[in-house]
Amino acid sequence: MTDQDAIAALADPSRRAIVEALRKGAQPVGQLAGGLPISRPAVSQHLKVLSDAGLLTCTTQGTRRLYALSPDGIAALRRYLDALWDDAFAAFSDAAKGEPE
Repeated sequence: MTDQDAIAALADPSRRAIVEALRKGAQPVGQLAGGLPISRPAVSQHLKVLSDAGLLTCTTQGTRRLYALSPDGIAALRRYLDALWDDAFAAFSDAAKGEPE
């Protein structure tokens, strides 16, 4: 997973809705599809993209596959975004002080 993969995966509003739903805990595809205005096959495709980007984990429980947010994937994305904010704040600070970049 790269940071760009995770950001690209989250660019889609349906995928962001899936991530929001999974904030409540692990869920099977059927439960996720029930809360979204897209088909179950579409939800499965979105889950694959999010999983491939490292943002989700999938575990098998009997005949069901449960999807959950990946703590490692979310942490990596957060580190990337924090670094962006740090760079932005440093640039704003330099600009306020009148220092060149």
